[in-house]
Amino acid sequence: MESMTGRLLVATPVLKDPNFDRTVVLLVAHEPGGALGVVLNRATEVPVADVLGDWSDLAREPAVLFEGGPVQPDSAICLARMRHPVKPVKGFHRVSGAVGTIDLSVDPAKLRDAVGGIRVFAGYSGWGAGQLEREIEEGSWFVLDALPGDAFVDRPDDLWPMVLRRQGGMMAAVAHFPPDVALN
Repeated sequence: MESMTGRLLVATPVLKDPNFDRTVVLLVAHEPGGALGVVLNRATEVPVADVLGDWSDLAREPAVLFEGGPVQPDSAICLARMRHPVKPVKGFHRVSGAVGTIDLSVDPAKLRDAVGGIRVFAGYSGWGAGQLEREIEEGSWFVLDALPGDAFVDRPDDLWPMVLRRQGGMMAAVAHFPPDVALN
């Protein structure tokens, strides 16, 4: 099995689970035992400053918490985009290129020069061994390459159609699929 860590899962129109309808998930880990990711396009109205005050200066707009997924919604995962991806930074675990997770127990003041922005996710999306692969085979997810800015777009609600449109061809047409059409 080839790891899909760092790739995007883009929900297809047949996936009607309300937790994942029209979502874009960045896989931060994919191993034989399962996969873990965060939903990139579900912003809440809760400011990062209300929950993690000192981290709010590093948060990209919109500087709010995001719904990372239905698993452990009271936990937090922080994605960071580093300014210098090859320079080691304490608490940073690279996912792909300059993007990775960052340990929220690290003092954010010590990261100001290294971090180009963060996003904080309440909860995560998780799959057991083989579960994600079955969902992909069933047609629930497109697996696509991520761009470094995907996790940090200013308008996260536009991410699903944006990622599909940039694929071109028939995939771009899916971006215009009506949200209220029932598929069997």
